[in-house]
Amino acid sequence: MLCSLGIKNLALMDSAALDFSQGFTVVTGETGAGKSVLLGALNLLAGNRAPKNLIRKGSDVCEVEGVLQFADTGGIASALAALELPPCEEGGVLILRRTLSHTRPPRITINGASATLAQLQALGEIWIDFHGPGEPQKLFHERHQLEMLDLYAGPAHQAHLEHYRGRFRAWREALDEMDAIRSEEKMTEEEIDYARTQLAHMDALDLSDEGIATLERDFKKKSSAHELGELLASLDSALGGESGLTERLAPLLRTAHATAELDPGTAELEQRLHALAVELADIHSDYARLGAGIAVANDPATQEALAMRMNHWLELRRKHGPAPATVRAKRDAISQRLARQTNIAATLENAAAAAAKIEDELHHLARGLHATRAAAATTLSTAATLMLAKLGFKKATLRLHLDATARLDATGGTTAEFLFQPNAGQDLLPLNKIASSGETARVMLALKTVLANADQTPVLVFDEVDSNIAGETGAQVGRELAALSARHQVFCVTHLPQVAAQGHHHFEVLKSQTDEDTTVTIHPLHTDPAAREAEIARMLGDRQGVTARTHARQLLSCKPPPVPHREPPHN
Repeated sequence: MLCSLGIKNLALMDSAALDFSQGFTVVTGETGAGKSVLLGALNLLAGNRAPKNLIRKGSDVCEVEGVLQFADTGGIASALAALELPPCEEGGVLILRRTLSHTRPPRITINGASATLAQLQALGEIWIDFHGPGEPQKLFHERHQLEMLDLYAGPAHQAHLEHYRGRFRAWREALDEMDAIRSEEKMTEEEIDYARTQLAHMDALDLSDEGIATLERDFKKKSSAHELGELLASLDSALGGESGLTERLAPLLRTAHATAELDPGTAELEQRLHALAVELADIHSDYARLGAGIAVANDPATQEALAMRMNHWLELRRKHGPAPATVRAKRDAISQRLARQTNIAATLENAAAAAAKIEDELHHLARGLHATRAAAATTLSTAATLMLAKLGFKKATLRLHLDATARLDATGGTTAEFLFQPNAGQDLLPLNKIASSGETARVMLALKTVLANADQTPVLVFDEVDSNIAGETGAQVGRELAALSARHQVFCVTHLPQVAAQGHHHFEVLKSQTDEDTTVTIHPLHTDPAAREAEIARMLGDRQGVTARTHARQLLSCKPPPVPHREPPHN
């Protein structure tokens, strides 16, 4: 839900800081008072068009900030992650800010990070839906109409649809594989021979990570073999030569033994010296073995074989990439291409058979989807038509027309379109062909009411929903808006007292003028019963009139009970 809205220098408004709650919020004011300023602020946060004339005259910068809270933190978290935006604060709090300027580029931030208009629009489709003249209405678009129908059809249908979509993806992958096989040119005999030579060349080496690491280590050792051999020879001479440490320790051992016979207390020292001599002999032996290995490695035939293998690896690296994994990938690609060349016709036939099998399955699944959609469309059309009657359309008809297409697509091969007939004898027309903005808003209210459990959009905004109606129909419109707020946060800009009295929350827009300036302000009335009664009386025709005040009290006494505390609606 929308928790708060901050506005600075928007149209005729200097500034406003508004707090909102769950339920049904009405906005009223004199004609021309500037009630559209609130709608303009919400439109900006939804990512809609922002002409520079929205900036208040005499100001350079206009700014709007909205704070929203989502109960379904997983849903908004996924959306933000997909858009590569920072996650919500604790509790699913989303902060949107949009700034316009005459002298600087526009700026958008989402959860404190700079964002694009496209990202703001993508989030706007999740959290808000507008219904009124000139507003972007999701239900005008066939894609959204089909989505709403699928949600209305229930969980079993949605599971069926998800299964269909998974098989559709598999079918597209099979078709892509067939295209790849067809587009691959048949190799000539020379190309096949060359590819086989490449494979043999690669297979001559151990291309595992460990194998290449061993080759590079052995080659490095061979490159420094002469220097290493000289060092090892020097160590061998120093340890085991005629004047080496081993020979020089022999008389010391005899002296230590004689000392221990004269002084048994030195026996431990004699043992330690003897252990040193044994360890020194082992060290000498190990160095001698290393020296012998270097001598073998220096064999010309061994050196040549190692150099050839290293040059071979360097050539492969230069052609196909620096890492063993890239060379292995190239080898696999050549091997697979050769395998396909040996029997392209059979490979293509197998791929076509797999795709045809999935296609048959998809047609069967699509027929099932269309059947459940048709049943749901009938129920939905009937319920919406009955709701339209409550909202003043005595002879109206709303029908959801479905077509099953022969072409398979991700939606399941069905197109959906809402058709509306406002009066008996008129033609059924698409929703976006409805001429009257008031009719449009009431049709949307009827649909939103019927689809309340399916539509997950948290915030709904209605403008001119009460155009060309009055009396009991107006009261019914107000009651339906209030009922809709049990599942959504509902805002309605209204001129009708029967609607305004149904609001759980009430804001009044006032316009003040001087010879030099015009300013719009907005303030809550639901915290001041007397002020709200006076505003309802004004809408009835006489703010101070006894009859109007009495009627206002009667309307307010019939308003719906406060919305109980609940979690915000899922996005």
